Amino acid sequence: MFDPSWLWAFFTIIAAAAQTVRNATQRGLTTSLGTVGATHVRFLFGFPFALIFLLMAMVVLDHRLPAPPLAFWPWVIEGALAQMAATALMLAAMNERSFVVIYAYIKTEPVQAALFGLIFLGDPVSPGLAAAILIATAGVVTMGLKPGASPDVKATLMGLGSGAMLALSVVGFRGAILSLGLMSYVMAATFTLCTGLLMQTVLLSAYLWLRQRAVLASILVAWRPSLFAGFMGALASQFWFLAFALATAASVRTLALVEVLFAQAISRFIFKQPTTRREAAGVVLIVAGVVMLLWTY
Repeated sequence: MFDPSWLWAFFTIIAAAAQTVRNATQRGLTTSLGTVGATHVRFLFGFPFALIFLLMAMVVLDHRLPAPPLAFWPWVIEGALAQMAATALMLAAMNERSFVVIYAYIKTEPVQAALFGLIFLGDPVSPGLAAAILIATAGVVTMGLKPGASPDVKATLMGLGSGAMLALSVVGFRGAILSLGLMSYVMAATFTLCTGLLMQTVLLSAYLWLRQRAVLASILVAWRPSLFAGFMGALASQFWFLAFALATAASVRTLALVEVLFAQAISRFIFKQPTTRREAAGVVLIVAGVVMLLWTY
């Protein structure tokens, strides 16, 4: 019989798969919209779908909109702003070094999420979970960093900073979900997602209107591919937030490293790119870390 306590793991895997598709779609939009424009697509076109998810949850679960307590707002604001800061740092870092190298630094996020979750939410970190996080993270770093490559302090700090902001964002969103104190974790997660996306949409739209109005116009012209990217982004976020409602940020973000395996599979079997020994070793470490995480949970 299915154990509901494992729902968070299924939610995380679905979210990681949807995010892989969203990332591929966003990369295609970068050429025509630029990095900021392609990034804004996830907010501007994702929010309407998040709103639909919220309305569906209200109808299916027969719930009204919650009245969030004061404690909800600092958490959700911190989560929304930290996620935007993480994106900005990531884009800046990629101007300094290659995507693969920066991605490895950003994916130290589970380690930082465990630390921030413990400090701000009191989420426990067992020895088994700590070992799983370190092993899986080592796998990502092994895949991304080449031996003998010249260090770039600025890019390294930006990459690690982006990972830290991502960790703070997931802890912030989890804190917001928990602060609602709702019996329905689906309603709590969906309401938090909708609120966070609304904030991000308004803030980045206002910035583009004031500073890069042409980019905003280009986004609206490319509405068809943007709509799909927005849907996949909202779908991924919906399942991330459902997972955050049921498990610690560290557990969710460690299992989320299966996204690297999905990307590696696409590279190997669709684009026919060979897998190096270093990449194979990284895959083994990620799988070992994920198996340990699920075994100790």
